Order: sequence, then C-alpha cells, then structure tokens
Amino acid sequence: MERKNLALLCAGVVCFWLFALAFGTAQGSGLRRQSPVVQTAVQPQGPVQLTTEPPALELPCRAACLIDQQTGTVLYEKNADQQMPIASITKVMTLLLTFEAVHNGQLTMDTPVPVSEHAYRMGGSQIWLEPGEQFTLDEMIKAICVSSANDAAVAVAELVGGSEQGFVQSMNARAAELGMTNTVFHNACGLDAEGHLSTARDVAVMSRYILNTCPEVLHYTGIWTDTLRGGATQLVNTNKLLRRYNGITGLKTGTTSGAGVCISASATRDGLDLIAVVLGAPSSSDRFDAATTLLDYGFAAYRAVPLPAVEEQPLLIKVKGSAEESVPLDYSALPETLLMPKEGDAALTARANLPDALDAPVQQGQAVGTVRVLSGETLLGEYEIRAAADAPKMDFGTAFGLLWGALTGRDD
Repeated sequence: MERKNLALLCAGVVCFWLFALAFGTAQGSGLRRQSPVVQTAVQPQGPVQLTTEPPALELPCRAACLIDQQTGTVLYEKNADQQMPIASITKVMTLLLTFEAVHNGQLTMDTPVPVSEHAYRMGGSQIWLEPGEQFTLDEMIKAICVSSANDAAVAVAELVGGSEQGFVQSMNARAAELGMTNTVFHNACGLDAEGHLSTARDVAVMSRYILNTCPEVLHYTGIWTDTLRGGATQLVNTNKLLRRYNGITGLKTGTTSGAGVCISASATRDGLDLIAVVLGAPSSSDRFDAATTLLDYGFAAYRAVPLPAVEEQPLLIKVKGSAEESVPLDYSALPETLLMPKEGDAALTARANLPDALDAPVQQGQAVGTVRVLSGETLLGEYEIRAAADAPKMDFGTAFGLLWGALTGRDD
C-alpha cells in the first residue's frame, strides 16, 4: 500500500511539473493576451439618427442649447459655442463642488457656514448675510437655489475651498475635467467680471452632470417659496417656470447687465429628461419663452423608449488560467430607456457581444464585452458589460495547492 501511495505521489508530481511547464510556455507565448473587446473603451449612446432636420425655432436670445439629459445628445442649438457671460448659472458649478464635498465626507448638510466680510460685501441678489452670522449648509444651498443669493454662494465657496480664489481654481479644474473647453470662471456667484465666460453647450454639459450625479439638487431647485431666520427672510424662486411649465424640475436662472437674462431649465415628461439652456435673452419673459419653445420642441419630437431585453444574456463567463472557473457579469451600464424620435417605428434589439472565455487576470469592473442596441440595422448605442468579481491569474503556488488537494483529498 505504501508503495502504491508513493507511486501515486510521484505520478502526481510529474503531472504537476508537466502542467507548470505548459502553463509557463502558454504565458510566454502570449496565448493569454486579453481579447480586444476587453480593451476597447465603449462610449454611451451617441447622437440619435434624425430622419428630419430640426426646425428653425424663433428664440429671443443670443445662444441656446437643448440636450437629452441621459445621453447628452444635442437636439437643438443656436450659437452654442459662442463665449459669453452666464450670470448666476455660474452657481451650478458652485453647487456641484459643494455636493461633491458632501459626498466625499468633507461636509454634511448640518455643517455651519460662517459669513466673512468678503461674502457680506457681495452685491446683486442676496439674503443680506451679516459678518459672523451662521447658517447650516442646507440653508445656504436653499438660498442659492431658490433666491440665487450671491452672498450665500461666496460663503459656501469659502467653506469648501478655503477662500473664494481657491474655490475658483477648483471650479476651473472641474470644468476642464468635464470637457467645458470654452469656460473660464473668475468668481463663485456669476457677477460680471472680465473673462468670466462660458457657452450654451458648456452650460448644458455642466447642468447634465450635476443632475445625473447630484440629483438631490432637485430637492432645492423645486422649492417655490421658503423662509430663513425663523420666517423673517422670505425666499421666492427666480425660476417662474416652476408655476408655468408642466414637468419643470429646475435648474438655475441668471441675470446681469453683461450676461442679459439666462436660464438652464430642466424638465421631465414620460421618462424623457431634457435640459434647455438660454443665454443672453433681452428680458425675463423672453428667457422663459425661449426655454418653453425649446422644451416643447424636445417633448414633441422625441420620446424615451424602454431598453429591449438583451438577446441571450449570460450571467457568467468562463475564465482560463485562474483558480476561478468563471466570473459573474455586470450589466448595470445599460440604460433603462433610449432616446428616439417620435416618428421612428423600427423595432429595437439588444445583442450581447462577448468572447467565449476570458484570460486571467480579470478585475472587478473590467470591461469584458458590449451590448449593442439597434433600431433595425442602425446602431443606437453600445454599452459595456463588466466583470462583477475578480479572477486572479493562477500562479505556481496556487497550482501546486490545487494539485496537492486533489491528490490528498484535502481542500485546505
């Protein structure tokens, strides 16, 4: 019996060394190179294929841009890349950086916001802050979103960035990260300043980002009236579309002598989310009329269509060269709906494109394939399928442990 066990052990060792040699040869010859589909970066749904040109809308403003919030698809534009002042729409970036500071744990909504002499001296719309006075961050954000308070915006900027100047540096860095190539900020509130400029397209990009990543902003932008200081200070929303337009949710108005009258308006109907940017209107009524015209066009011409079920949607994929035989698949990058022209009637299909197996190592979150969504034969979008778990590459020690366990019947 002992000789038999010894023979089995020797045979196992020989098999192990043959396995190790083959494993190393495969690694060296590049047989475990990653499949190209894994390395390809996939972009979200691009511009919708339009069957007709958008109409020439009568818009009483210098520049405008209408986009779909989910995809970023531009549905209408007018002088969208022309640089100009944007007044208090600047505060969208101030709010974005503030909410991100809350998300990363730097602040909470109950954090007290001190008022400096610098914040106190802000002109324009304000809530008449006094030096040394304190409000919670929640109250300050309410004042910014509802009453467009410049003093509150600067006080919050000083809290988040240490100083308004330091905060402005972060604003410009964040704008660059978002691809706002025609935007330069010089203050946190939007008062006219030389070189403080943006474009309708950049404002749309910024507005879309805050709405998609900080949806809590809508809690504040949807407030019609409120109070501070125990009812002594009245807040009334500057966005009058809240009472005039079906589905309006926000976002920010702005008015200065240099910028004219502006708005970035967000609205939702039947699952379709739109953002209409209007810059340089001659009056408040013109601003709201232009935004209404843009939104009316968008809701009349487009619809949000549920994503069709993915054909042959596997939940696992095999892995070669790892102790893990397979990894689960993550389809969370797929949207719930797709943007489509209302006139389109072609059937939608969604098809998974995956290799037969992956080569180790595989990292959780790694793109391993795509889902292609088509309308007839027209590609509407391509979305990543990701690995939902790690599958490390098998090394010598792991291979020996597995072999030893198989020979001895032990799994430790």
